[in-house]
Amino acid sequence: MGDVINLRQARKARARADKQAEAARNRAHFGRTKGQKAMEAAERARMEAVLEGARRGGVADGDEGDPPKG
Repeated sequence: MGDVINLRQARKARARADKQAEAARNRAHFGRTKGQKAMEAAERARMEAVLEGARRGGVADGDEGDPPKG
């Protein structure tokens, strides 16, 4: 015969392991230092400035202005 296991304990152990895995993912995603966050924000701002500088002339997004009269 196989080993006898307590299903309640196995279920709790699996839940604990899932919580630890989720905590590790959250630490990797949200656990950045203040310097890293500032560096990412500066990079994002730089990329937006580059994109805005490369934008072609004409009607900007959401800025349709008055239609020509004629």
